[in-house]
Amino acid sequence: MTGEITWLLVDEETYAPHPEAREFSLYLRGAGRSPQTQRAYIPRIGRFLNWCTERGADWKAVRLGDMSLFKFHVERTTTRYGRPPTGKTVNATLTAVCEFLRFCAVQGRVAHEVAARLSEPRFLAHAPAGFDPGEGGQHLMVKARALKAPEIERAPQTLTSAQTDQLLDAARTARDRLLLTVLVEAGLRIGEALGLRREDMHLLPDSTHLGCRTGGAHLHVRPRQDNVNGARAKAGRPRTVPLTPEVVHRYRDHLAEREHVAGSADCDYVFVNLVGVHAGSPLSYSNAKQVVERIGRRCGLTARPHMMRHTAATRWIRNGVAPDVVQTLLGHASSASTAVYVHAQDEDLRAAVTAVDSLGSERLR
Repeated sequence: MTGEITWLLVDEETYAPHPEAREFSLYLRGAGRSPQTQRAYIPRIGRFLNWCTERGADWKAVRLGDMSLFKFHVERTTTRYGRPPTGKTVNATLTAVCEFLRFCAVQGRVAHEVAARLSEPRFLAHAPAGFDPGEGGQHLMVKARALKAPEIERAPQTLTSAQTDQLLDAARTARDRLLLTVLVEAGLRIGEALGLRREDMHLLPDSTHLGCRTGGAHLHVRPRQDNVNGARAKAGRPRTVPLTPEVVHRYRDHLAEREHVAGSADCDYVFVNLVGVHAGSPLSYSNAKQVVERIGRRCGLTARPHMMRHTAATRWIRNGVAPDVVQTLLGHASSASTAVYVHAQDEDLRAAVTAVDSLGSERLR
């Protein structure tokens, strides 16, 4: 028993697991995909399989036209908030289904032609870093998904400095203040923060006695597969993130606070439950999300863990930090993931127009 969760699709009458979906779920886990990816993919695949059943279609022989109809179905189904799904949501569903069908093709569960119909050759406008062009340098072509919904790029939701201060003031425990500070100043993903162990926190000016040559206060994001709270570092690569004195002070406050929590001395995780039957055990993702959202409601704000990461990245960019440095701090594998923070925001556009208008007015005087 590993203690890991495998997400399954089951028949609503017999509760028998869907065999291909089960194999795919196990494959995702074995390939090191995060539990969140598994949890997101399996319901999307279930939606596709149910749609095929309702139409009397054989999902193992799906055609591109069938996938177009499924895309229209997803686009026309309102979300739980009563709104149509965004292009990004539609594409996430199509990605999960296409990955599932390609996996089934490799396993011999469906004909290779089925998976081949879902992709088309496409030339690369810009080759990614490390791309091998082959002999002669002419092979800048990849297989891309044939169906894709248009996506409208929007600037990530962030918090102002005043709102961040408001959230920190509303936090009622040293643990919660530390969690918010780590997210908003170090830009960690919530899974990375919840996976932190005390050995990952190097808070002295010199950490050579710990076998670490990085100077100054910092923390280490280390991908681990055995976190009992299911926390995962999405990128799967270790990185080092410098820490401000504020994080150091709040970490010390949290250590003093957790000394009074039964069982916490035996737990090496930085963030633990402070009360209840699970006191002293690692904080889970759902609990951490509730903590952040609850603090936000006290302030009359919408607050989510990933919004803190967006806030950190946007502040770095706005303060002139080079995009490649921000990419490294965030642990992005691709610069495209960081580029969203470089895009002009509404206030930038208005400031530009106002500046030019003011200049024109001065010349007319």
